[in-house]
Parts: sequence; C-alpha cells; structure tokens
Amino acid sequence: MRKKITVKQLRLGMFIDKLDGNWLQHPFWKSSFKLENPKNIIALKESAVTHVWIDTARGLDVDEPAHPSQVQPPFEAGKAAPPAVKTISIDKEMEAARATLEKARAATMDLLHEARMGKSVSTADVAPLVDEISQSIGRNPSAMLTITRMKTKDDYTYLHSVAVCALMIALGKQINYQGDYHALGMAGLLHDVGKMAIPDEVLNKPGKLTDEEFKVVQDHPRSGWEILKKSEGVDDVALDVCLHHHERVDGKGYPEKLSADVLSLEARMGALCDVYDAITSDRCYKKGWEPADALKKMAEWKDGHFDEHLFQAFVKTIGIYPGGTLIKLKSGRLAIVTDQATESLLKPVIKVFFSCNSKAPIPPKIIKLSQSNEEIESAEEPEDWGFSRSEIINMLA
Repeated sequence: MRKKITVKQLRLGMFIDKLDGNWLQHPFWKSSFKLENPKNIIALKESAVTHVWIDTARGLDVDEPAHPSQVQPPFEAGKAAPPAVKTISIDKEMEAARATLEKARAATMDLLHEARMGKSVSTADVAPLVDEISQSIGRNPSAMLTITRMKTKDDYTYLHSVAVCALMIALGKQINYQGDYHALGMAGLLHDVGKMAIPDEVLNKPGKLTDEEFKVVQDHPRSGWEILKKSEGVDDVALDVCLHHHERVDGKGYPEKLSADVLSLEARMGALCDVYDAITSDRCYKKGWEPADALKKMAEWKDGHFDEHLFQAFVKTIGIYPGGTLIKLKSGRLAIVTDQATESLLKPVIKVFFSCNSKAPIPPKIIKLSQSNEEIESAEEPEDWGFSRSEIINMLA
C-alpha cells in the first residue's frame, strides 16, 4: 500500500517509494529506497521536500514500531566510511588544494611516463595523494573541483587524471558510496593510463581524426587494462573503470559495448566524471566549455550515454553553477560562484566583484543567493569580459 506522509513522520525501516517535488530539491541520487541510515532522515528534513510516498508492503507504516533488526549501519560490514572531516570555506581550502594538485601533477606525470615506456606502473607515490585529495574534498569539495580546472592543453593528460580522481570521490560522497573511497579515487587517477599507448601524433592531433586513428584511440581502455593488469597493487575497481569508462548505458560505447544492466556502479561513475572533465578542459583541438554549458549538453545526452540517477547525483555534486563559474546578475554585476547552497542548486554562494555598467571592479562581497533578492541572469565566458579562466579561479583564494 502506498501512502503519502510528511517528512516529519519518517522513521527508520520505512520504504520510500517516491519523493515529492523536483529532483533538484532533494539530496539523493535515487527517489526510491529503504530508510536504513539516520543521516538520510536528517537530510530529508533539512531539504525542500515536505512530503514523501511510502510503500507499507516493503517497509514500516507510520504507526508500526521499528524492529532493531531493521536498523542497518550506513555502510556495509567491513567497509569503513571515510573519516569525518571538518568543513571549511573555499578560500581557506584553496591553498591546500593547490598544493595537493601540484604534488599530484608531478607524481601522475611520473606514473604515466612509466606507462609510456611500456613498463608496469607503481602506485606507491600517488597513493598518499589520493588520500589528500579525498581529505580536501571532505573539507570543501568546491576548492579541489575548481582548482583542477586550471589546466592547459599541454598538461591536460596529467591533470585530467587528477580531476577525475577528485570527481569520483566527490560523487561517491554524494551517493553515500558503500565501498572503499581510496580505491574509488585511485580508479579515477588510473582510468586513462591506456592513452600512453597512443602515438603522440594521434593523441595530440589538432584536426579531425581519421577512421583508422579513431580506432587507435578506441583501443586505449583495453591497452590501459593490460598495463594495470601487470602492475602491482592495482585492484579490481581500477581495472574495471579503466576498461569500461567509455561504455554507455545503451550499449553503444566501447570497447565491449556493455549496457547498464551489466556495467558496475564504479564504471558508470567513471564515464560521467571522465566526460565532464574532458569537455570542460582546453584541448589541442578545441576550447573547453564552461561548466554550466557542459551540464546542459550532458543532460541532452544522458538517456543514452549515462545512468540517469547518477547524472542527477553528479549535478548535485558540482552544482548547476559549479565553483569558479562566472555569472552575471540581474542587477548588472559580475560574480564568481564560490560554494553550493544546500537550500537550492540554483542559488549558490557568490562573490560579487565587477560592475557591468561601469566595466570596472567593485569591492568584493560574498552573497548567499538563497538569502538575497539577487538573481542570476546568465553564466558568462570569462574571455568575453577580458578575464582568463585562471584569473577568475584565483579570485576565490
């Protein structure tokens, strides 16, 4: 029996069949699940959702007492949650995120150079950095996810791996991932190792690839899997994501044309994170899209390319207007998105710094749009206003 109740009536052991309202209003990547974690009840009560539909045939009713056996821990037995980290503001985390990024750039460059030379790779030097990235994401996800966008077409190959590592961990936290976060981040870091088997003239070709060259590129997931297979300390999660991050839920991806019913959660996460960072980065053959435009494009593709529920969770992870996005307000001012707001993805925290009318800087001011009458008019290209992407991101610190 389905029954509509208020979020105040929620209790552990209930089965939520549907959440009332737009998916952007609630903090979950799925709308049908059993309430087994007290944190989920708190999150629902703090969200914009006021009512839910429960299925009493699959869980408790409002008047039925919960049995202790129905209360499960938030993570599977033997799988520890990531350690709690105190959250801080983006400006305080930017310096640490920048330092971690530079160390990760150097270590990833060395790791991929080993692969380029045909050697098995060693993860010893990058393993501590995966944990540093995870800790930074815990303190403030916007800082690390924003700073990884500061890459050029020349260092794209190295920093793309670091960015996907960070995105995988952040997405994992959003969906309350029940596995090993270190393994998840390492899978993101190693997912593109097979590109080291692609000749430079193909990998960095500025023009359109020939059919034969594209076939060479499509071989890189299997090449990477073969490299990782002979490397010590590489687990099944990394092997899976490396081999399957270019698969699609409709079965039209490569190299094995697997569809959603057989693709692992981690592989589907990897596909999302890989595409997002790739299309928002400057490459040798194209300029990267701004994050807001990239999300719009991905929303158009999601039915065939991506897991729909994961895509919704991914949008919540980075925001409709991700950190570092330049926006124009209806009041005629420019601002930078500094953080996301739990109240609404459409009303982030921003730093106003420029007058569009006088075309001159103004004293910076932090505004929480959820507590203001200000409204976003549009996302803007920094170059259209005489700024570089790096200049905009550096204003966050």
